[in-house]
Amino acid sequence: MSETKTRRRIRAQASAGDPNAMAFILDAPVQPGRSGRLEPTDAAPLARALFALEGLLRAEVRDETIWIRKTADADWTSLKPAIAAAVRDVLDKTPCPLGEDEGTGEPDGDPDTALLREVEALLDKQVNPAVAAHGGHIAADRVEGGTVYLRMSGGCQGCAASSATLRQGVERMLRAALPQINEIVDITNHASGANPFYTRADNRASPFLHRPIPPGVIGLENGEVTVDPDYLAPRLGLTPETLREGLHNGAVVGVTEVGQDADAGKTRVVLRSGSRAWAAEIDTTGAAREIPPPRVIDAAAGREQTLPTRLRAHLEALPPDDIPITYGALARALGLWMPGSVGKVTAALETTMHEDAAAGRPFLAARAVSRGRTMLPGKGFFDLAHALDRGPKEGETERDFHARELHLADNVIGKAQSASEG
Repeated sequence: MSETKTRRRIRAQASAGDPNAMAFILDAPVQPGRSGRLEPTDAAPLARALFALEGLLRAEVRDETIWIRKTADADWTSLKPAIAAAVRDVLDKTPCPLGEDEGTGEPDGDPDTALLREVEALLDKQVNPAVAAHGGHIAADRVEGGTVYLRMSGGCQGCAASSATLRQGVERMLRAALPQINEIVDITNHASGANPFYTRADNRASPFLHRPIPPGVIGLENGEVTVDPDYLAPRLGLTPETLREGLHNGAVVGVTEVGQDADAGKTRVVLRSGSRAWAAEIDTTGAAREIPPPRVIDAAAGREQTLPTRLRAHLEALPPDDIPITYGALARALGLWMPGSVGKVTAALETTMHEDAAAGRPFLAARAVSRGRTMLPGKGFFDLAHALDRGPKEGETERDFHARELHLADNVIGKAQSASEG
């Protein structure tokens, strides 16, 4: 009984695209706060133990996952249990399997590089899916000395809520998850953002609503706009608290547009919640008034409606060697390159999940996964599967559930292709 309790669980997960690579996944990080590539010359205990095994070429540790690459002639059948035994032995003997903080000599262990990867992962999973729904994107440009440099694009570039989104939302989330961050700097050139409101297709000036905004509600300094949440919230059908939360999770977004030609010197602000929009214009004297917000372009919405159909056709036609495909690669395959493309793809994938659930089919969306070591779909896939009463069964892990759905989808597609060829 005691052996069962103390035995470390290690799961081996084959790489979908490389038969000579395999992930060994633990229930906890190998060494909290440490990651990096291991080389045969490293003095770290885990490196010595792993490279003592014949047939290993490279090892890389990322949190709770150890990626192993072997030689082509090595056999996983004998290598897998040997690797698992070596890992268990090292972890049982030392709390520092990757070496002490000062001493692995590992170039990939650079703290700025590791921090950049973690910031990118958080932005991809928790921020950009929501921001992308409004045409925006936030990227980590670089990390230097613990300072994270973020760049906004699309609807976030020149966003009226960008400062609040960054400071109240993204920054708070990043600091909570990654306390090693020293500073977060926005390096976006907001002045160069697109101006759809001022450059409307019909070139007509927007009519004014003669509703002056009280002084102090809108602030404008160095091109950065702030709006009093107590004034703005009811106009978007929200409370000040839900407005702040919306700025945090991307449910409320906006743009700030600088006037051109005859409108030079003016600034217009547009903010949108899920059901309402609000706009204001600041003139050359600093006075502000409410104006009608621009309409969403119907043609663009129509094009988006065809995306789930195109996505389904592409996923069904993928050859086995290209499965699974990452969200980014799928976006590029569909000709989507602009910021926010991954968000559009994940929204289309969710549409296919609704369709498949209604038709009693396995989830085709299982063929698309997040970038990174897990090779699993994003959290939204599993959340929606649960909501559709199609999530993991009792005692089934998310990884096992995904493997099952992927297998079922492959079978359905294979049968359909065989029938069409016959």
